[in-house]
Amino acid sequence: MTTSAPEPNVHRVHFDQVLRQIRDLPALPAIVQDVLKNSHSDEVDIHIIARKVSLDQALTAKTLRFANSPFYGLQARVTTIQQAITLIGVDSVRHVVTATALTGYFPPGSCPALDFSVLWRHAIATAVCARVLAVHLHVNQDYAFTAGLLHDIGRLLLATYFRREYEAVVAYRDAHDCQWLDAERTVMGVDHAVAGEALAEYWHFSDSIRYAIAGHHNPEFQKVHSLASIVHVANAIVHALDLSGEDNDLVPPVSPNAWEGLGLSEDVYQHVFHETELMFEEVSRVLLTNE
Repeated sequence: MTTSAPEPNVHRVHFDQVLRQIRDLPALPAIVQDVLKNSHSDEVDIHIIARKVSLDQALTAKTLRFANSPFYGLQARVTTIQQAITLIGVDSVRHVVTATALTGYFPPGSCPALDFSVLWRHAIATAVCARVLAVHLHVNQDYAFTAGLLHDIGRLLLATYFRREYEAVVAYRDAHDCQWLDAERTVMGVDHAVAGEALAEYWHFSDSIRYAIAGHHNPEFQKVHSLASIVHVANAIVHALDLSGEDNDLVPPVSPNAWEGLGLSEDVYQHVFHETELMFEEVSRVLLTNE
């Protein structure tokens, strides 16, 4: 018996509809804007950031847990936000602030056909892997982490605010055993990379983060060691490692230019796999719990 698939044309979404929905979203909280708008840590007044983070008890607790996690391997225990920012940097605090804020914009259960916890686990795994890759490539680790964390934000947007259409995407993918990108384009006519880029532009993410979101499936037109290439490779690795726990997870096609362009040996990639698995659960535990 063949599984029936939805008629693609029934669920088409015009890009203008996506843009209108994006414009209806509230602005990011001021604290998120403060930590995302600047490109370099030394452009931020850490005292102001510390004060603003400290006003949110849950955010303070989560930031301190993150700073004290094995992810950073600090010798002394961090007890204040000021210490956390000083020791792990504003860019690292950005990860906690961003993840905490965005989970509120895309609440679990918005699209019953899709498990949002799986999406967030995949995003965090990609962020961790991108950071590990960045260490070996000697590029900014925190940019890589942030880009990895945000790379699939378009999927969260589409699934949350176009629920009926995205449920059809899920059904189509299940029936055809295809990539999410292909299912989105076939059913909706809009894919999550395009939607994510538009949201990143609306929320004034940096150009490098926006380009990484837009190009994480097709990084060929990006320069070597670009964030898009790093996130593209990290995305494929964590799908292969099955860290999100998604049923019927598929490894997306990997660009040979991106993979080879990073210039890493097989031994280094094996180290990347191991280190990603080692750090993922701890980081996921910190960012996804409300304790």
